[in-house]
Amino acid sequence: MVLYTGCSGVGKGTIMKELLRRDDSIRLSVSNTTRKPRKGEIDGVHYNFVTRDEFIAAADDDGYIESAVYCENYYGTPRKQVEELLEQGFDVFLEIEVQGGIQVMEKYPGVLSIFIMPPSMEELERRLRGRGTEDEETIELRMKQAVKELEAAPRYKYLVVNDVVDRAVDEVLGILESCKSSL
Repeated sequence: MVLYTGCSGVGKGTIMKELLRRDDSIRLSVSNTTRKPRKGEIDGVHYNFVTRDEFIAAADDDGYIESAVYCENYYGTPRKQVEELLEQGFDVFLEIEVQGGIQVMEKYPGVLSIFIMPPSMEELERRLRGRGTEDEETIELRMKQAVKELEAAPRYKYLVVNDVVDRAVDEVLGILESCKSSL
């Protein structure tokens, strides 16, 4: 299991798409969320979009490895899905936010943890605005949240700066290979 975290807008999804293309042993855990889908997102592929009531019922049934509230929406990693993929021998990436990442590190102290860093705060803001998916208030909220989240980065075993996507992908794959060979 690989804990894969970074601020909103840092490029986690872009890196992940390339990781999945390059390495067929990698699987991405599909998180549940109560947020509305962005343009182009597909239920069951990008997220499992659920109601607040559905989310809370699963949480009450210990159905999540971790869960968190981020920008007023619930997010959680479905336990059953991750366990099934691990049993099949896949490298399962948990692409989650910092709050959930800290929960995972506390429950699984030996987890391989990677934090994706922005090259700068200015670039992070440019990327958030460039997505064109959030209003000004949401962008400001995400930028404030990013400052807090970056404080947690030193808790992760590996930090990868996403300045050039291909370089960041190569670095993540190198970390994964290095950790596999040391087992």
